[in-house]
Amino acid sequence: MTTEQRTRYSRHLKLPEIGESGQEKINAARVAVVGAGGLGCPLLQYLAAAGVGHIGIFDGDTIALSNLQRQVLYRPQDVGQSKALVAATLLREQNPLIEVTAFPEYLQRGTILSFLEDYDIVVDGSDNFDTRYLVNDACVILGKPLVFGSIYRFEGQVSVLNHRGGPTYRCLYPEPGELAACSEAGVLGVLPGITGTLMAAEVIKLCAGIGDPLSGRLLLFDALSMVFNVFSFSLRPENAAIDALPDTTYVCETDEIDPAALFPLEEDAVLIDVREVSEYEDENIGGKNIPLSELENRLTDIPRNVPVYVHCQSGVRSRTAVRLLQDHGFRNVVQVRGGLAAILRYGVL
Repeated sequence: MTTEQRTRYSRHLKLPEIGESGQEKINAARVAVVGAGGLGCPLLQYLAAAGVGHIGIFDGDTIALSNLQRQVLYRPQDVGQSKALVAATLLREQNPLIEVTAFPEYLQRGTILSFLEDYDIVVDGSDNFDTRYLVNDACVILGKPLVFGSIYRFEGQVSVLNHRGGPTYRCLYPEPGELAACSEAGVLGVLPGITGTLMAAEVIKLCAGIGDPLSGRLLLFDALSMVFNVFSFSLRPENAAIDALPDTTYVCETDEIDPAALFPLEEDAVLIDVREVSEYEDENIGGKNIPLSELENRLTDIPRNVPVYVHCQSGVRSRTAVRLLQDHGFRNVVQVRGGLAAILRYGVL
């Protein structure tokens, strides 16, 4: 390393887990980032600061004024310009020692394999299921590890997929569920900052070959309660055998109910609260408390022949819980849209 590199990355060099050899691996890494929006902004800034040698940015969108509430890389004067091009320019200014390539376009089925084959690690910060499944399947075909993140209102998710034979995105979400854009559902401004930073940590660990990546584990957190959960999931062998890209456009079908239509509950219905015990004890509306982290081991606590309604704080954990229950044969299971926050906000009890 050069003297300038040793000075810039000196705090990494002092970490025994990274040291000079780890930093050299980071400097040599090539990382493709899909999406330069809410998740991409903090992620890109920390990857650049860490010295990731080459960063590719894929995003066909332009910067809007409403983005500035959470996409903190951009400035008012950038509104209307390409996210990928502006991000690349600012990252080069942040760290002139790295290479940044901007692709101001959306990844497409016909080009994604050629675009991603030259990168070591792929990061998905997109906000739609078409892109998520496309990127996942391309990474499976190319044998690339994929760092995944998503946000919804006050809750975030992070995982590492397709890593050394580990599970893929299709193992986590075999079918698309509900996904609302920030413009429709709203999002806490700092949420993508927290989530994107966690994603960056996973990328840096993979680059340096250190730590225990979130492979086969989904990290979920709720910014309202600041509760973190880790949910394990397993590889489905058929998902690792994908050899062709999907040509499907995913239309989301949601298994959810509005709080106003939920109450009063049917006489035989069961309400499941998948928040943590401490959250439940602090505030609840009754029902059975089965934290998401315990759900798969407590399936026998839930009757299968009655309607089952699932809620969390704002909707992310309950969607994961519904999918898990459906994977285990539950057919009459529905999430409460917006979770406890929506129920209390609209006073539907």
